[in-house]
Amino acid sequence: MRIDLHTHSTASDGTDTPAELVRNAAAAGLDVVALTDHDTTRGHAEAAAALPEGLTLVTGAELSCRIEGVSLHMLAYLFDPDEPELLRERELVRDDRVPRARAMVAKLRELGVPVTWEQVARIAGDGSVGRPHIASALVDLGVVETVSDAFTREWLADGGRVFVPRHELDPFEAIRLVKAAGGVTVFAHPLAVKRGEVVPEEAVARLAAAGLDGIEADHMDHDAATRARLHGLAADLGLLATGSSDYHGSRKTCRLGEYTTDPEIYGEITRRATGAFPVPGAGGPRP
Repeated sequence: MRIDLHTHSTASDGTDTPAELVRNAAAAGLDVVALTDHDTTRGHAEAAAALPEGLTLVTGAELSCRIEGVSLHMLAYLFDPDEPELLRERELVRDDRVPRARAMVAKLRELGVPVTWEQVARIAGDGSVGRPHIASALVDLGVVETVSDAFTREWLADGGRVFVPRHELDPFEAIRLVKAAGGVTVFAHPLAVKRGEVVPEEAVARLAAAGLDGIEADHMDHDAATRARLHGLAADLGLLATGSSDYHGSRKTCRLGEYTTDPEIYGEITRRATGAFPVPGAGGPRP
């Protein structure tokens, strides 16, 4: 059983529509895929409607958080999307994306980069605009070679020359809100050092004590030693250890199913969730 619990669609900063994403997940041989767009659940209905037979959809979102000045992402699974408190916080985060992106475009122009807001908005389309869309514009302009190359201190990384902060959740509050909505929380790519400063293990322990369910140990931004370290940390703290691709379509080099989650861990996630249930595919035959 192949399970990928972290993917993105055009509802945020991926390049596959939700329907394309689930079809591609089936073609990649996945049995379970989670759609975890940034701070939004807008792609869930389309993904569920197009879900091929034999593929199960886990609904979720990747919540933008910050602790002690360090940015982190919290994967939330199988929560009630209509729970009002969590919905209100997601909307606050999402609504802050446009003014933040405009401010970063302005900083780039001050540095002599001929990027325009119209270009970034066109790349984002109907998705929630974010740094990956600006990074794609920099690739199109030949400023950097890849989207990942834009996430450095020279450009878009936390604390970088054109970084602009935005509204982000306190992760302890995020855990509380997701649990109140019947969901399960997993700290995404916690030691992805190339993205910028990471949360210290002491803070991860405090998050675990506050009810964090798991950490994403197996991820393209973690080398073998880091993955082993995170599996050990999860065992020490009593956390679930997941694996995921963090697929963004053609925007990043990661492939669907590049890293996967153990079926027993997936089973525990579904047992803990009460806000929503995995959606079995019935939208047509697998590719």
